[in-house]
Amino acid sequence: MKHTIIAAGKPALSYCKDGVAEYLKRLKRYGNYELKHIKDGSSVQVSQRHREQSQGTIRIVLDERGEQLTTDQLLKRINAWEMRGEKRATYHIGASDGHTEDLRKEADLVWALSPLTLQHELALVVLLEQLYRIATIQKGEPYHR
Repeated sequence: MKHTIIAAGKPALSYCKDGVAEYLKRLKRYGNYELKHIKDGSSVQVSQRHREQSQGTIRIVLDERGEQLTTDQLLKRINAWEMRGEKRATYHIGASDGHTEDLRKEADLVWALSPLTLQHELALVVLLEQLYRIATIQKGEPYHR
């Protein structure tokens, strides 16, 4: 499955830039992972850009109102989508105002990374780490322990 992360704006904090670069480098070994940055703006503008970039994909919208999943629960969802023959998944990190209700309704999964409100740059690093963790589990490698 091709995994595309769509994030509003680019990370400005150096430790987030470093984390993003590190996990994208690690993920190269495990398949097709891509990070796309879209122009920041209002919630409506950014959500529209997200929708346009993710036509025909499994949409996973990161939102504090979403389901809180364990790594294993997320792994089971991804495995189920792959078993169904899904080819592409998109993960959506919005602007500071969050996603619109319309985008959340259209999502296949609305996922809260934490009960805490996370800065968008940090959420991107956490998401990439979880995708890396899942990739190692799927390959039977020891990182996840």
